[in-house]
Amino acid sequence: MDYRFIDTHCHVHFQAYKEDMDAIVERSLAAGVGLITVGTQSSTSKNGLALAEKYDGVWCTIGLHPNHLHAQEFHDEDELPPIIGGVTAPGGELSSSRQEEADSVKIKTRAERFDPDYYRELAKHPKVVAIGEFGLDYYRVPPGVDLDLMKADQAEAVRAQLKFATEVNKPVVIHCRDAHADQIELLKAEIDRGGLARRGVIHCFTGTALEAAAYAEIGFLVSITGIVTFAKNLQEVVRQIPLSQIMIETDSPYLTPTPHRGERNEPAFVEHVAAKIAELHGISVDEVARVTTANAVKLFNLS
Repeated sequence: MDYRFIDTHCHVHFQAYKEDMDAIVERSLAAGVGLITVGTQSSTSKNGLALAEKYDGVWCTIGLHPNHLHAQEFHDEDELPPIIGGVTAPGGELSSSRQEEADSVKIKTRAERFDPDYYRELAKHPKVVAIGEFGLDYYRVPPGVDLDLMKADQAEAVRAQLKFATEVNKPVVIHCRDAHADQIELLKAEIDRGGLARRGVIHCFTGTALEAAAYAEIGFLVSITGIVTFAKNLQEVVRQIPLSQIMIETDSPYLTPTPHRGERNEPAFVEHVAAKIAELHGISVDEVARVTTANAVKLFNLS
């Protein structure tokens, strides 16, 4: 396999790329970036697999994101390109071009429950390298949903997908926001019952050094996004995480790194994540590329 970097988490099969999906993939592969495109519900999991089947160097994951457990519609301020907020039409409304850009990253969800029979058929394909993204997200409570009910529904979905990952013997891709203590307990419970032999990764890690160490204790990697290029607090944390525990990702089309802030993200931009990690660790970008790619190949059994 001849890829300098692996973007271990992107969504290049999402609507944000409906006009140029193949061009984005081909540009990334030409730049030496292999990629894993990530499912978040039944339809995007199926569509991600369809894309992965088309290209060597593209793999996919399948799973149900916590935001898709209840119907809701929102812009995530951490994922909205910052230029949108600064360019408005008279009267304070977004200009038509900026509104179109904003709509491209608007998150719309429908209520869905994890169906192991549906995902089991997808998991048989060799291009499906992990189960996820799924996990706990306490950051936003859907309108009209009780907080305790939301947490209970999320925990149920996590347990179901952890059990499923154990059944199909694949690693997991965990989405966790404002819930690391509870997330670690759920992972430990599955491991303690003999599950998760392949372990997994905490995607878009923005926790503390102590939380990263707690994940390391149970055999989990953490994946770093473009947030590290502009968030000082995360930079201090990443300095303390050993490279052997790190993978890199873009989470495209979201979380665009410096120097492309304000643009739509894409897998080729993962090089900027690697460059910042190299700077923080005082090592070469080549070393970051070598270790993080090896970590991805091992975890996801890429071939």
